[in-house]
Amino acid sequence: MTTEIRVPTLGESVTEATVATWFKKPGDTVEVDEMLCELETDKVTVEVPSPAAGVLADIVAAEGETVGVDALLGNISESGNAGPEDTKPRAEDTEETEAEQPANGEKEATEGGETVKVMVPSLGESVSEATVATWFKKEGESVEADEMLCELETDKVSVEVPAPAAGVLSKILKNEGETVEAGGQLAELNSGDGGGSAKAAPAVQDEGAEGEAYETKPNRGSRSDTEDAPSAKKAMAEAGLSRDQVTGTGRDGRVMKEDVAKAISAAKSAPAPEAKAPPRAPVPADDAAREERVKMTRLRQTIARRLKDAQNTAAILTTYNEVDMTAVMELRKTYKEEFEKKHGVRLGFMSFFTKACCHALNEVPEVNAEIDGTDIVYKNFVHMGIATGTPQGLVVPVIRDADSLSFAGIEKAINEKGKRARDGKLSMAEMQGGTFTISNGGVYGSLMSSPILNPPQSGILGMHKIQERPMVVNGEIVIRPMMYLALSYDHRIVDGKGAVTFLVRVKEALEDPQRLLMDL
Repeated sequence: MTTEIRVPTLGESVTEATVATWFKKPGDTVEVDEMLCELETDKVTVEVPSPAAGVLADIVAAEGETVGVDALLGNISESGNAGPEDTKPRAEDTEETEAEQPANGEKEATEGGETVKVMVPSLGESVSEATVATWFKKEGESVEADEMLCELETDKVSVEVPAPAAGVLSKILKNEGETVEAGGQLAELNSGDGGGSAKAAPAVQDEGAEGEAYETKPNRGSRSDTEDAPSAKKAMAEAGLSRDQVTGTGRDGRVMKEDVAKAISAAKSAPAPEAKAPPRAPVPADDAAREERVKMTRLRQTIARRLKDAQNTAAILTTYNEVDMTAVMELRKTYKEEFEKKHGVRLGFMSFFTKACCHALNEVPEVNAEIDGTDIVYKNFVHMGIATGTPQGLVVPVIRDADSLSFAGIEKAINEKGKRARDGKLSMAEMQGGTFTISNGGVYGSLMSSPILNPPQSGILGMHKIQERPMVVNGEIVIRPMMYLALSYDHRIVDGKGAVTFLVRVKEALEDPQRLLMDL
């Protein structure tokens, strides 16, 4: 029986790729899900796993060739599955065999019952590693099927790892704070009658106990001499760069096309050496004893990097205004109970601001656009990012097509995504694709601030605390609930006139909400 190897889905709007590297040769034995080859697109590198166990019969698309989605790459003959080599227990087999196993576990027989491996689940597109944040169970404790064992932390989200079977947690292989790769092993469960005895697994299993599946198995495709992507070789030759002038970010340090582009860009800009932070001043011994040093979480490191990148890349400018919240507060007070009774969700301020921003973006589309190289990409839709503070740090879930949602639809989406953000259950997809962002510092008591852009977006609105202040209305001094608004924008694409116009339209819509109904 022959199984075809085909090009997987390459991502939105990506239709073709280049075959970068084959990790196997015709005649080599392969296991299910073992990496066969690597494809390179304009944006990312895609690994192609084996759809079946057997022997690589032939390679249809050689290295350097361009292939489309679902194109034939090669064929696997399953007849080699019964060969004598396959009957010998090997570390590779214990790591890779997944037939008829739980989603994140692998099983093997032991004297005390059955050992189930707890594996790192899929971490999301382009995410290859995570940090073990918390173990909810200790070695020797009983667990139920699907009970949460531990929590992993990636650059963006937290991933919970459920127990693949009921039994006893016999061995933890990755402790809190350690880094694990997608597909690596976290722990072992004893699901048989052996209880908590946690008998040692065969020696061949211990060889891979650290879960470093990609680094330790020779048949995984590693080579003694790392071969760079064909497109990268060509780009280096055209640019006159030597191999040691480019830092590879691919598997085993392979140089990819984007690595060459970065090296060329760095050479052209030739920036002055980056100023390093001054060395830490000596700390008196009595003060040092009272200090606590904690490593930054991956999420916090990513937040720091992205915010600094925004400052280094965009020409950020902020314009301010203030809005009288009287009309919105009276409208909310009038319909609050009826709204909640009908829609099952409270009527908050965020839906008013979201609607007002969508209205203003329609008139000033450059605030909803982004820069891509020398092009300006205008978005004929609004995917609204709502900045949300969580115990782990700031995240920005995206409300898709917010411009087409009702007040109730917006409130429901904000509540649902806000809860998922606080629980650390947001997926990568839920935080990507935003075109504009709203940040509400007022919930923390902020009176005025300058929000920073969320790249590659060109605008972000900062809301602040509502505070009663004396205002002159029709020649009289009256007390009104006022809020300062701040719009930070990328001055490379948004002119001052457009930024001020946007903020004025938001102000007008909030002070006279009927304008939203009239589209004025």
